Amino acid sequence: MLSRVANSVYWMHRYIERAENYARFMSVNFNLELDLPPTVNQQWEPLLIATADNDLFADYYKAATRENVIQFMTFDKRNPNSIISCLSNARENARTIREVISKEMWEHLNQFYLMVRDTDPRQQQEQTQTQTYFNEIRNAIQLFYGIIDATITRNDAWHFGRLGRFLERADKTSRFLDVKYFTLLPQVEAVGSTLDLMIWSAVLKSVSAYNMHRQQYRTLTPASIVEFLILSKAFPRSVAHCIRQAELSLYEISGNNITSGFGNMAERRLSKLRSEIEFTETTDIFKKGLHQYLDSFQTRTNEVGAAIFETYFDLKPLEV
Repeated sequence: MLSRVANSVYWMHRYIERAENYARFMSVNFNLELDLPPTVNQQWEPLLIATADNDLFADYYKAATRENVIQFMTFDKRNPNSIISCLSNARENARTIREVISKEMWEHLNQFYLMVRDTDPRQQQEQTQTQTYFNEIRNAIQLFYGIIDATITRNDAWHFGRLGRFLERADKTSRFLDVKYFTLLPQVEAVGSTLDLMIWSAVLKSVSAYNMHRQQYRTLTPASIVEFLILSKAFPRSVAHCIRQAELSLYEISGNNITSGFGNMAERRLSKLRSEIEFTETTDIFKKGLHQYLDSFQTRTNEVGAAIFETYFDLKPLEV
């Protein structure tokens, strides 16, 4: 497979996954609005900080109000991570590799992009309408993944797509947890209170993990939520599961035997990261500090992405 084609498949999946997760990010606060008492102010700035978009946001907007944050993270083309920007980039990548994706994939992605592009942001100001709109985005992307699984041969293109999707998902799940770190409680004494647990619960609901968590744990605690979203090997949006699935696809691409050790720098970094997560316990995470652990993980994930680029996508000079 040409490196150009592999790069487009990889990034098409990353952009699609990023668009879904940005819709989920904004669901955090909508879920909170349903549960929190009216005396507690809604906070939208934590979403910008957790996604590292706060500096760019400050260049164009004066205050992190609900309307401004939704506009910036959904419809603002000046934001390279907004939903509309991600879908535009995913569509462009798909257009250049029509020969390796299915007809159904292209048609669905094209129609989905046009639907979002033609949406009038002014019609999405009411809470119920906006929440419904984000649910439609999530459902459309999950349908897109279903089309991929039903129509694509399990070849290198499929594995490059899975690699991009799961790396992006692992990174964004860690940022969902980081939103909690940047959310300010009214008083320090509120830590561990019912209000605090409501915020933790909103994080679970935003990654569709609430019901699965309740099946596994009797009580809702910060420790159980962190364990479930970071260390669970069975939940499909947990960090551990995503990193493991990305690793499996990476080794399938190279043809190396995963049990015999890494064959290139990308495999070395990803396998090392997976191994460290596998042998991590919840107490280790809280001992280091949840935010510090997540920040370190995000840096490591970026390093894995850089190694994948250098191994498979970077243009190398021909040896004479």
